[in-house]
Amino acid sequence: MTQHNSSSSHGPRGLGIDPTEFKRAWRIVILATLGLAINSNSSMLYAYGAMMVPLQQTFDWARADLQSAVSFMFLGSVVASQIVGWLNLRFGMKRVTVISLCVLSLTFIAMTRMGPSIVTLYLSFFLMSMASMGTMHVTWTHLVNLWFEHNRGLALAIVLSGTGLAAMLIPSAVSAVITRWNWQAAFWLLAALPVTLVLPLVLAWMKEPARTPARATSQQASSSELVAGVSLREGVRNPRFWLLNIALSMIVACVVTLVTNGVPLLQDKGLEAVDAARIFGSFGLSLILGRVIVGYLVDRFWAPGVAAVALSLPALGCLLLGIGSADDTIWLIAGVMLVGIGAGAEFDVAAFLVSRYFGMREYGRLFGIHLGLITLASTLAPWLFGQLYRSTGTYQATLMICGPVFLIGGLSLLALGRYPIFDRSTSAAPTHSG
Repeated sequence: MTQHNSSSSHGPRGLGIDPTEFKRAWRIVILATLGLAINSNSSMLYAYGAMMVPLQQTFDWARADLQSAVSFMFLGSVVASQIVGWLNLRFGMKRVTVISLCVLSLTFIAMTRMGPSIVTLYLSFFLMSMASMGTMHVTWTHLVNLWFEHNRGLALAIVLSGTGLAAMLIPSAVSAVITRWNWQAAFWLLAALPVTLVLPLVLAWMKEPARTPARATSQQASSSELVAGVSLREGVRNPRFWLLNIALSMIVACVVTLVTNGVPLLQDKGLEAVDAARIFGSFGLSLILGRVIVGYLVDRFWAPGVAAVALSLPALGCLLLGIGSADDTIWLIAGVMLVGIGAGAEFDVAAFLVSRYFGMREYGRLFGIHLGLITLASTLAPWLFGQLYRSTGTYQATLMICGPVFLIGGLSLLALGRYPIFDRSTSAAPTHSG
């Protein structure tokens, strides 16, 4: 596969939004948004807070032990993200997604029979993530990337906002059914979402775009040869791939740390819990805004340049959170929102950059590796920074580390260089240049 560098890749495109792709693929956007919302890493992550106390009261499990279940969920995601890309290539995205939706619902139903050993909770969370592999970011971003070219960044931003949809709706719904019935009702609710909300749409709408006539004449070619991009081996041997992985894993580690410790950090400044939660509530708004704005900009300007700015803004947020006091409400809100912009931009940027720099031929498996690495970072970071807090008794050291990490991670993406241009020939080895 011959790979060239585009001489005009840095130049901006028109600032208007071309509606053609959205008219053709609006169903894909709706499907992928809802599919991402019911993924276990979204639905269970936002439901679990409302479920912890009922589970604690029922089984007498310690709160700290209950919190550890989230690590098993992330561990399952690390494993699943390495498998689903291969399964999608081997059996097709639609088939894998249909099976995954059905198995995910069955897993939620089985979780109503948990107890009394907390090991059953840990095993259930791990298996839940494995069952949900067909609904992970790997599948939905792959599908959107196939349908969108000129509006790819904006389409990804809309789809990835499905996690925000889950954050807004699922906690209150879970709380309502637990109050009316019991904790098992929460799992029944989560079990209903994949098969009633998403499965019918997958059966009706999920498909890849029609191949061009040139592709259709290649009846003997494999599906991987019909899509432009590098091979899996070429991708994992490319220094750009690991630069992207390392930079974004560093950023995600700091984002997750600040998200999980945001309210306690504000309380340590002397704020009441309600006031701290209210200030940190601005994070969700800035996350959605950051995701959509960055998605729009990467379609029109050089994506690493946009990413360098967006992912460096949380460094200023760390500074404001570090120097702000309980009386500096405006500065604290600004700090939280700057971190939220970076959190919103990261997944959008990651999916876009993998598709632009390595093509769609092995997107599923390459993005699966990336997703596994950042999920691993998400799993380890809270524990590592927790040890730092234990030794210092303050969040100042955390902010002093995260600020420079945001800057280094964001600015290092500038080294990715120009976008490559791929052809669909597999006879030549890839060439790379800065």
